[in-house]
Amino acid sequence: MIFILTGEIRTGKTTALLDWISNRSDVDGLLCPDGEGGKRYFFKIKANETFKLEAEAEVETENVIKIGSYIFLKSAFVKANDYLISVASKTKCKYVIIDELGKLELKNEGLHRSSEALISSFKNNTTQHLILVIRDYLLEDILRHYNISEYSLWKTEDLK
Repeated sequence: MIFILTGEIRTGKTTALLDWISNRSDVDGLLCPDGEGGKRYFFKIKANETFKLEAEAEVETENVIKIGSYIFLKSAFVKANDYLISVASKTKCKYVIIDELGKLELKNEGLHRSSEALISSFKNNTTQHLILVIRDYLLEDILRHYNISEYSLWKTEDLK
């Protein structure tokens, strides 16, 4: 089963998930909270590890992906995709989270590789669930891009 947590930009989707997972042991995947100075990073849930996502402005352009005002490290997406794919193949967790699907994934970049693999494997899974974080204005585009027709929609208040 696929659950989709949606909402506007900066409305607490990731924070709500951080609160929701705080007392659970049946969740893995990646969250993408804001860190110091508003810089985003990846958080491996079960491993309780973080790694850098946003680059400094002076990083060489072939090592980064720019989207809007964000400058992301390509290497972070490689690591994130590898982690999510390994989690899905090994885990017995009830929930796996991908935070978040957006404009990069619509261009087959960012977390696209792992999203494509996990979405297809979780579509008909009745014991494990995939939670996708998607901004509200991209929801229809993401559903179409990944051919998602059956899902449950969540709002942050549903996690309380």
